[in-house]
Amino acid sequence: MSLRYLTAGETHGPQLTAIIEGLPSNLNIDFEELNFQLHRRQKGYGRGRRMQIEKDQANFVGGIRHGYTTGAPVALVVQNNDWKHWQNIMNIEPIEGSDEEKRRVHRPRPGHADLNGGLKYNLKDLRNVLERSSARETTVRVACGAIARQFLAEFGIKVAGRVLRIGEIEAPYQDLPIDELIEVTEASSVRVTDTETEKKMEAYIDQIKQEGDSIGGIVECIVEGVPVGLGSHVQYDRKLDARIAQGVMSINAFKGVEIGIGFEAGTIRGSQVHDEIVHSEERGYHRATNRLGGFEGGMTNGMPVVVRGVMKPIPTLYKPLQSVDIDTKEAFTAQVERSDACAVPAASVVMEHVVAWEIAKAFLEKFGGDSMEEIRANFANYNNQLENY
Repeated sequence: MSLRYLTAGETHGPQLTAIIEGLPSNLNIDFEELNFQLHRRQKGYGRGRRMQIEKDQANFVGGIRHGYTTGAPVALVVQNNDWKHWQNIMNIEPIEGSDEEKRRVHRPRPGHADLNGGLKYNLKDLRNVLERSSARETTVRVACGAIARQFLAEFGIKVAGRVLRIGEIEAPYQDLPIDELIEVTEASSVRVTDTETEKKMEAYIDQIKQEGDSIGGIVECIVEGVPVGLGSHVQYDRKLDARIAQGVMSINAFKGVEIGIGFEAGTIRGSQVHDEIVHSEERGYHRATNRLGGFEGGMTNGMPVVVRGVMKPIPTLYKPLQSVDIDTKEAFTAQVERSDACAVPAASVVMEHVVAWEIAKAFLEKFGGDSMEEIRANFANYNNQLENY
């Protein structure tokens, strides 16, 4: 069975919900570690007031008993603390009142799903679109990815992330051991490895916010310990790098993704792009470099997986753009809802978990079994095969 999840819930509804299907039995779940990952998503310089309201914590309501998965679907919920202020507005039952009392939205915001969703679903209250299209949904996506991350850790696979750029400020690239990278970026307010850059980015975000604007950036995810052969070359939809790209592009506000050196490969010669194959008794087959980011032919090649994503500036601006009222068809200045000046550090955390999910899914496809014991045996047998190749 393939690993999958579904999420439900709105940004100002009572809770966010996720159901995960396909997890093996006997996976030990560290609840404290999972909630730590949710906390990481809420951090980062430039976040808005919503992060002060919500203290995200996952509560499991199915599929786990005495700390271990049972093989049944795992159900989890994250409560929205802000719900108490929105109970009438977001009530499931019909309510009386004016458009203002119902907080009906009839003025679409540029850069959001508001107008497209209203047109597609024939909704005259655009709140029905924006409540679900909100990046608040990434809370439970991180929760699902955190479980995938714990599964991968059972097989020595580690996941790290960092911010490479926020607007005009680029961080110097430091090639650190993954444990050090995790430690250093976690201590940074903007998830960079350089304290001087951190100060520059903080000042830059303050400036952007003061000007009523927002800013995006570029983030990177690195996954070490990934075995050779996840994904496949035989069909387009089995190529793991393509599936990771789709996952990254599905994150709110992400507008681009690259693997390894990515777009740079279109500007230099082949001799500067491809990774030479070498062999040693200690490591077996490996690559002299990792320009292709751990992939060849849609399959992992045993080198670290390196993925980068581009996040656009958040479109809710305190210096609003022009739009058109769907009732009057007249131009207006877009309304402002609570917003972040910069959510790039948080987006880095979200991308870590999206990538972890896709790798865990491919891992289970390759070494599938109904229990952790069965998967471990399959994985050991495969490693033995590789050693004897």
